[in-house]
Amino acid sequence: MGRRRDKIKVSQLRALLSVANYHSFSRAADELDLSQSSISHAIATLESELGISLFSRGRQGAQLTPVGERILVQVQTILSALDTIEAEAHQVRGLTGGTVRVATFRSLATSFLPQAIAQFNDQFPAISVALVECVYQEEVEQALQDERADIGLLHLPTEREFETWELFRDEFLVILPPDSNNSKSPLSWEEIAQYPMILSPGKDSCDEMVIQHFARYQKSLKIAYEVREASTILSMVRQGLGATIMHCAEIASFINDLRISPLPVPLERINGVAIMKEGLHLPATFMFLELLKSMGKAHLS
Repeated sequence: MGRRRDKIKVSQLRALLSVANYHSFSRAADELDLSQSSISHAIATLESELGISLFSRGRQGAQLTPVGERILVQVQTILSALDTIEAEAHQVRGLTGGTVRVATFRSLATSFLPQAIAQFNDQFPAISVALVECVYQEEVEQALQDERADIGLLHLPTEREFETWELFRDEFLVILPPDSNNSKSPLSWEEIAQYPMILSPGKDSCDEMVIQHFARYQKSLKIAYEVREASTILSMVRQGLGATIMHCAEIASFINDLRISPLPVPLERINGVAIMKEGLHLPATFMFLELLKSMGKAHLS
């Protein structure tokens, strides 16, 4: 059956690689923090196990023999695979507990995050996901900077220095009462202007986007009510108190009985994920981040 391959030790392979790199037993010993005699013994034992000479010794130091050069290629592959195994094990050890803190606001928390949390819990049941609930974009950004959150779901671009990735985009739509007489789609600027508007308070970044979009085309909105909760806004629209403008992700499950229309010129919101660029992130944070990014790609495709 030949020689027993399980007698070859990883320490012998590392010694072989180091001597081959330095052409020196003494320098290899320094790199591996071993004595020169230990390196010599490791190489001699390996050569004995294999029944071949791996090095020739001369004025140029320790030089690989032709067969030694061919074997070195395989040794490099083996050691690289072992490093990968160790890295995987290290990552798993970092995923055996702890908490990933995610800061976000209403619309993304409602439309995107629950599915992500459910998938993450299935894969890593020992890790919890804690939500840092925010009302405005600035609060999400501040939670990241204050280290109260590991990951932020927000709108892009952001004015602060984060590492960011786009997840998905959704379009703003005009939401009209059920008995609205307007049958044309999309509505004109003038038709939209006829409706009293129900929007969120002034600091809401989405409504700021809408107002700026109208201003870009020299149009204005007649704001009748400012209401924070989307469910309340839609209930008011349902009662005929006015119209509103919201993005698809926020309203998808609430508008079966309401009329919708695109804006005269489309307006999209870019939804993304952010982390601190120089932050010290645990493996669990990166795993949740990768899940969000993969879900975002699926949403975009």
